[in-house]
Amino acid sequence: MNTGSPHYIKFVENVDELDVFNEGKKIRYSPEWVQRGGANVNFVEKLNDETLKVRTYERGVEDETFSCGTGVTAAAISANIRFGIKTPIKIITKGGNLSVSFDEIEDQKIENIFLIGPAKRVFEGQFI
Repeated sequence: MNTGSPHYIKFVENVDELDVFNEGKKIRYSPEWVQRGGANVNFVEKLNDETLKVRTYERGVEDETFSCGTGVTAAAISANIRFGIKTPIKIITKGGNLSVSFDEIEDQKIENIFLIGPAKRVFEGQFI
């Protein structure tokens, strides 16, 4: 799924137990994805009919990140298509709690997508 950058979504059980670094790296560097330029890999656990837990291996970083906005958005849309989870969809990541809201249009067409959550400064730097 492409939500501004390509994302591979894999639904799993017990996402907290998953080795995101090694499993994500295997998928990200598989021949199928290398020829496409790579993808972020999102491991998603459906906790209930309104909540997902998402962990992401991000290309470029080449490791797990605390949260990925385009990744949780892709996970929410995928969960809507696969499981019929209705918006807004709550998302739990290592970086915090988010939600994704969108308008469902006929034939799985989705519009007006909103990622909702806090914005926090996590780093400050200066170029000299």
